[in-house]
Amino acid sequence: MNNFINNWLRPDIKAINAYHVPASENMVKLDAMESPFPLPDELIEQYLAYLANAQLNRYPSPNATELQQTLCALMDIPADCSMLLGNGSDELIQLLALACDTNDTILSVEPSFVMYEMIAKFTRLNYQSVDLNDDFEIDLNAMLLAIETHKPKLIFIAYPNNPTGNTFDRTAIEKIITSTHALVVLDEAYYAHANDSFLDDIKKYPNLVLLRTVSKIGFAGLRLGLLIGAQDTVEQLDKLRLPYNINTLTQVSANFLLQEKDEISKNAQIIRNERTKLSAALSAINALKVYPSQANFILFKAPNANELFITLKQKGILIKNLSSAPKLTDCLRVTVGSNEQNQQFIDVVEAFYG
Repeated sequence: MNNFINNWLRPDIKAINAYHVPASENMVKLDAMESPFPLPDELIEQYLAYLANAQLNRYPSPNATELQQTLCALMDIPADCSMLLGNGSDELIQLLALACDTNDTILSVEPSFVMYEMIAKFTRLNYQSVDLNDDFEIDLNAMLLAIETHKPKLIFIAYPNNPTGNTFDRTAIEKIITSTHALVVLDEAYYAHANDSFLDDIKKYPNLVLLRTVSKIGFAGLRLGLLIGAQDTVEQLDKLRLPYNINTLTQVSANFLLQEKDEISKNAQIIRNERTKLSAALSAINALKVYPSQANFILFKAPNANELFITLKQKGILIKNLSSAPKLTDCLRVTVGSNEQNQQFIDVVEAFYG
């Protein structure tokens, strides 16, 4: 590293490892919780015609009002809620962190989504985590003690949780919300694959906001996330949003593609059915421990996890290796793909332990 960078860059940034995205060309890609379903052929021509009207010489709609209405209809968002859009929900996590004072604390659970901690570091905030128990449930007493001790400004809870796949006990989350003056951010990235949501609870709790994304319902390439909360909260947070943060192509594409509510629901149901079959197939392999999932992926513990990961990669199948992470020794995470992709994956795993 040259002297200029040594003298110029914050030392804590130098010490951080960048978020790693592995090469995946020509691989069966089951590592990133994407949908396996491309755009239906019959929609492509209509979509391209719709895009042709986009005015790329102009700045995008500043508040993406039409897109907000589209999202409200798609996700059945209550009329008394307000919304803030982000370039993926990562941007909204960062925006929430920027609302805090230097040295404020962000609290979350461990293991969970790595960007909560990374963004805390980027924005010079303290990060504290509370270990989940052996079943990956929230340890409520430990969580309440951490809230009392660290007095966090923000509490992030992924619901369902990534990378464990489970939804936490609803009563525990309600107790966390009512025990604190922190803003509690429930990250419902996997809402379409879960059987519970806190969407109807926003009006009950003034310190609750939800994050969602369209990445897990078939449109990861759009980079579109949303924060849902009370009007006065969203109004203040909107001051931190960079102008025109949702580009025209994302807005126009989402306005067209997210109208396909039936198709999106149908695909989510297919993934839930495939998840059941994939979980059963993995559970039938005696060597594995398979964790319950309400998301579009499955976490499992595997003897010789590194070797299995490498074998899958050699066979052209990419999953996520979490085995070196704290509390995730020997754990791997596989995204639920199409029936054919899941079968290719299972065939390799069965042969590995056969």
